[in-house]
Amino acid sequence: MYRSLSDFIATLEEMGQLKRITAEVSSDLEITEIADRVVKNKGPALLFENVKDKRFPVLINHFGSEERMLAALGHSSYKEIQEKMIGFLKPEQPKTLLDKVKMAPKLIEISKFFPKEVKSAPCKEVVMHDPDLSKLPILRCWPDDPAPFITLPMVFSKNPSNGIRNCGMYRMQVYNKDETGMHWQLHKDGAHHFLKSRYEGTDTMEVAVALGGDPVITYAATAPMPPDMDEMMLAGFLRGKPVDMIKCETVDIEVPADAEFVLEGTVDLTTLRREGPFGDHTGYYSLADNYPVFKITCITHRKNAIYPTTIVGIPPMEDEFLAKASERIFLPLLQMTLPEIVDYDLPVHGCFHNCAIVSIKKRYPGHARKIAHALWGLGQMMFCKCIIVVDEDVDVHNYEEVFWRVSNNIDPQRDIHFVEGPVDSLDHAAPLNDYGSKMGIDATRKWKSEGFDREWPGDIVMSADVKQRVTERWEEYGFDKH
Repeated sequence: MYRSLSDFIATLEEMGQLKRITAEVSSDLEITEIADRVVKNKGPALLFENVKDKRFPVLINHFGSEERMLAALGHSSYKEIQEKMIGFLKPEQPKTLLDKVKMAPKLIEISKFFPKEVKSAPCKEVVMHDPDLSKLPILRCWPDDPAPFITLPMVFSKNPSNGIRNCGMYRMQVYNKDETGMHWQLHKDGAHHFLKSRYEGTDTMEVAVALGGDPVITYAATAPMPPDMDEMMLAGFLRGKPVDMIKCETVDIEVPADAEFVLEGTVDLTTLRREGPFGDHTGYYSLADNYPVFKITCITHRKNAIYPTTIVGIPPMEDEFLAKASERIFLPLLQMTLPEIVDYDLPVHGCFHNCAIVSIKKRYPGHARKIAHALWGLGQMMFCKCIIVVDEDVDVHNYEEVFWRVSNNIDPQRDIHFVEGPVDSLDHAAPLNDYGSKMGIDATRKWKSEGFDREWPGDIVMSADVKQRVTERWEEYGFDKH
């Protein structure tokens, strides 16, 4: 648990995972080029301390390795997080009075998940009632980007029907000193709040955007939470302590008290504005389109604030590790819904939502197809253009093995099936915006009950005793020791 981005930076420095850059750099393309080279070479987090014409330093690539990602989450392994989640998702049923007493500490611990409102906060050490985004070192990332973009925002809005808070991460194109775009794609919770508010006949909706603070909160904004589930509870679960929240100065929204910057304002419900293109995580420029406008009424920040950002582009990039964190953390939740799933992998070069590899304990004919369709019905998995289903003994993280199984185990006409439905708004290959086709591949062993009448061959595996004998004699053959 970190009280500020500076706390996390200190941890990264202790880990030998931070490089401070004192040379003057430009926030216009130059930082992107530096960061892109460092990310692709598996380099450290970068703290740019001298950004041209700006007074705030820039932190980037702080999520850019599994080691740093786990440090941000405050855990030593994803298995540790999974076991913690299973403990709360599947608690043992108390059978005796003593069992009930033993459950009391767990019930008390649950109270730590709920966010807590406070009266004062570091994020309000400086209040700018005349907001000016030009004072922030916001990056223009790629040459065809028309303007700087805020790329690591925690965007807070409320469901107008029940007041439940949502925190999502949506890019924000800077139009001028106090206006940005709000890239609410159609399927996102923020867009849902926007459309509901417009349906109720109001002209504006209140929004607040937080930047920085405890990095686990930033991660929570990216997590695939179900609708009307507060991301701040997930952050509280991961950090083992409530997230302190404070009411904004000019809007009725609460934000993390330990944030570095907070942008307060309203989104116009009556007017859309051209936003984009933007060099996106697909490795292509997402095309320009019309999106809502965020009008900033106030900016608050710490006295010595640090501006956190990220860049996306041709993978692998820093966002790989945010996405992989969700893949690992949410496996137990996926298995609660579909217990036959053994494991899954969202390949980085599949941009996480374009491809999924799933291993299952196959129990009946058509089971692989059932899994593909079930996944397409779950939240952001609906965007997955290709779902590959393999048997339980296949390592889904070993792409060479997966390719071997797929190439050998499928009859294309029989084992590949196509469906139509929602696709990601960034899918430039789809024939229509937000709608296209998806493919399921059944790469499991085929059974007679599935209409396969031929004999299915076994895998080639050497005898265990021979393997052991060769291992023991390896150096005797003249090879170096394993």
